[in-house]
This record gives sequence, structure tokens and C-alpha cells, in this order.
Amino acid sequence: MKADRHPTYYDDAKVSCACGKTFSTGSTVKEIKVELCSNCHPFYTGKANLVDTAGRLERFRARMSRGTKLAQERKERLAKKQAKAAAEAKLKVAAPKLSDDSDDAK
Repeated sequence: MKADRHPTYYDDAKVSCACGKTFSTGSTVKEIKVELCSNCHPFYTGKANLVDTAGRLERFRARMSRGTKLAQERKERLAKKQAKAAAEAKLKVAAPKLSDDSDDAK
């Protein structure tokens, strides 16, 4: 095998972020400079914003609100229908039966 074929590996390579945080890791480069690290990345800090691509979130929310509105309207129509049927049933029970045996019809 050829000697010096692999690069030198540094066990204590220094990584420095733009936010000022530094830590060490293993690498073939002695010093690494990065723009983001776990200290300042929005995903890890909890400051991540949802990226809404072409209004997908608004369309989803609109679709969900339409579904709940339709369900509410269906419930209201069913309640009205049941109340009307109950009122008609109550009138049928309360109304006296008229007999067809009247003397005037003979």
C-alpha cells in the first residue's frame, strides 16, 4: 500500500458557528466555520416558522371549516324535521276522531 494516501484525521477539530458557539469534533479539517448550529438553528431553538407554500394551509383550514359548517347545518335541519314530526304526531293524537255516521248524510 502507498503511504500517506489518506488525509490526516484530527480528533479535536474546532467547529465555530456564526452565533459564537464553538465545539470540537473529529474531522479531516482542523478548523470548520459554519453559519448555523444546534444553538441557533430555528428548528432546534423552537422558533421555526411553518412555511406555507401557495396557500395550502389556508385552503386546508377553509375546507375543514366548510365541513364543520355543513355538519352543523345538517344537524339543524334534522332537528327541525324531528320537531315538526313530533308536533304533527302530537296533533294527530290530540285531534278527536270524526265519525262518518251522521244522520244528515242518509
